[in-house]
Amino acid sequence: MNKLFKVLGYLFAVLFTISAVLQYNDPDSLHWIIIYGIAALVSLLFALNKIGFLVPLVLGVLAFINFVYLYPSDFQGFDLNDGDIETVELGREAFGSLIISITLLVFAFRIKRKLKV
Repeated sequence: MNKLFKVLGYLFAVLFTISAVLQYNDPDSLHWIIIYGIAALVSLLFALNKIGFLVPLVLGVLAFINFVYLYPSDFQGFDLNDGDIETVELGREAFGSLIISITLLVFAFRIKRKLKV
């Protein structure tokens, strides 16, 4: 595996782990700890070259569906001073899902590309 992608796998494993830990005070913390924890695990397995194409692909698509589902109709930014707390929270959660989606889909297509070579 390309060194850059290996480093990205480890980097996102750490970032998603930090994100999971920071969810402790969220109203739906267990839900998001599990989501970020799974993303961290998949990223680690990608870095270790121990995961196939299908798992990050399916989880990446599910994370994108979650982004579309959560995205508020009246997005008001990420800062609590920008708008309603519930809308801001939904926006933050939606974009967290988008980050997971993009990351896992990039990993999936990298695995698929590597398999073709």
